[in-house]
Amino acid sequence: QVQLVESGGGLVQPGGSLRLSCAASGSTFSRYAMAWYRQAPGKQRELVAVITNGGRTNYADSVKGRFTISRDNAKNTVYLQMNSLKPEDTAVYYCNLHRTSYWGQGTQVTVSS
Repeated sequence: QVQLVESGGGLVQPGGSLRLSCAASGSTFSRYAMAWYRQAPGKQRELVAVITNGGRTNYADSVKGRFTISRDNAKNTVYLQMNSLKPEDTAVYYCNLHRTSYWGQGTQVTVSS
């Protein structure tokens, strides 16, 4: 069993920054790719960023150049640094053990003035 716990969401003004964290239980974290998804009200969940177990990254076009995904295998944690936030980034953000059924509970990010 794997448990994923996100933190770091909140309310931020447009142009601001937030860093999300996702702490994973278990000893197999370093073997897996990790991903961040988001879901805005009335919209489908979408993939935001992925990081492989080797550290390669991939991003949705909408966040390229603004968001950075990283991981610390010693801490079993994956991060999402979000800069230059826009109102359209408002959503619940979820971390996922990529391509598995393991999800965190989600953390709300609201970008508003």
